[in-house]
Amino acid sequence: MYYKFSGFTQRLVGATAAAAYTPQGLKSLVPIESRGPHPIFGTSKPASGLSATDTFLGTNKVPDLQRVFQRSDGLPVHLKRGYPDRMLYRTTMALTIGGTFYCLVALYIASQPKTK
Repeated sequence: MYYKFSGFTQRLVGATAAAAYTPQGLKSLVPIESRGPHPIFGTSKPASGLSATDTFLGTNKVPDLQRVFQRSDGLPVHLKRGYPDRMLYRTTMALTIGGTFYCLVALYIASQPKTK
């Protein structure tokens, strides 16, 4: 027997094989030819109005970042970019330790019996 989810009763109900294998809310397949123009990200052609030599993303920063992160200076990767990384790391550690302390205090308070 086949089942499908009933939106009305919010339970599984018996169904035919065709109804069980067709998800609710989805339409049947539409041929690709009738979908219209291709989206920009789906093609390798530049958008209309731009020449092929225009840059879409600006300058390539990957080689510079590779140089920074692959440098052998003994620092872990999460601290390679200097002061901002150190501040983010320390803030994260402080919040983690503070949250752990807060949870332990809350557990201690919750474990004490109420006095009348």
